[in-house]
Amino acid sequence: MGLITGLLTWPLAPVRGVVWIAEQVRQEAERQWMDPAELREALADVQARRDAGLIDDAEADRLEEDLIERLLESEQPRGPGDLT
Repeated sequence: MGLITGLLTWPLAPVRGVVWIAEQVRQEAERQWMDPAELREALADVQARRDAGLIDDAEADRLEEDLIERLLESEQPRGPGDLT
């Protein structure tokens, strides 16, 4: 970035910083959402809550179905440009 470009775009620096932070937060949230270890732990938690009687079978089945779907999706290979 040249001196003139830097001076002209300097007022946009806070916007670029916010965009960068938002991208970092999105990447971390996606990583946690699709982390197989986290998903397996959540499945174990659902089973423990079911066994303790904290949730009924229908709710546990719904939660397990969602977690298993995410787990299977997380284990599929992803391309370099695939953000979904």
